[in-house]
Amino acid sequence: MSDGSAATDQGANLSTPLPVPSLQTARLRLRAFEDTDANDLFTLHSSAHILRYWDSPPWTERSRAEKFLATCRQIEQEGTGLRLAVDRVSDGAFIGWCTLNRWNPGFRSAFLGYCYDDAAWGQGYATEAARALLRWAFDTLDLNRVQAEVDTRNAGSARVLEKLGFVHEGTLREDCVVAGDVSDSWVYGLLRRDWQPLPEPAAGS
Repeated sequence: MSDGSAATDQGANLSTPLPVPSLQTARLRLRAFEDTDANDLFTLHSSAHILRYWDSPPWTERSRAEKFLATCRQIEQEGTGLRLAVDRVSDGAFIGWCTLNRWNPGFRSAFLGYCYDDAAWGQGYATEAARALLRWAFDTLDLNRVQAEVDTRNAGSARVLEKLGFVHEGTLREDCVVAGDVSDSWVYGLLRRDWQPLPEPAAGS
């Protein structure tokens, strides 16, 4: 058991801002968020269907989008993480976002997360975007471990992580309570030694 003090000491990064990359894949562009993304963000996060396995309830006020964008800038400046908007190259449409957060340079670890419009589900976009972000993060931040947590009912998200090479490491029992709904979370981990052998993906995989 740990009280977290070791993680705090080793994880201090002296508030060095993180570089925000612009990444391109066969079908997607990952970029820094802009103020003009507020409407798309609100549409995404106000959907009860899309957020049914999320760790917070759907947004009901548009001001939440502005707060989200402010947090993007804050975590970048603090050097604790980053969020990238994901656009489809073919038509420029915003389809969601992915994030690398809780970066701990002392432990060389971070957490992966993502959220996508339901119209983009089942097409490999989440895997494609996350693979690009992970490749950048392992190279740029010298990561050794990336962790992700997913609601145990969200089989689709679990498949994304497994395609990326993450290993199911355990279960957090009754980890989340959202609007009275209690749920468990699976913990997944990806180590540098397991990531490096992964081949370049084929377009759309």
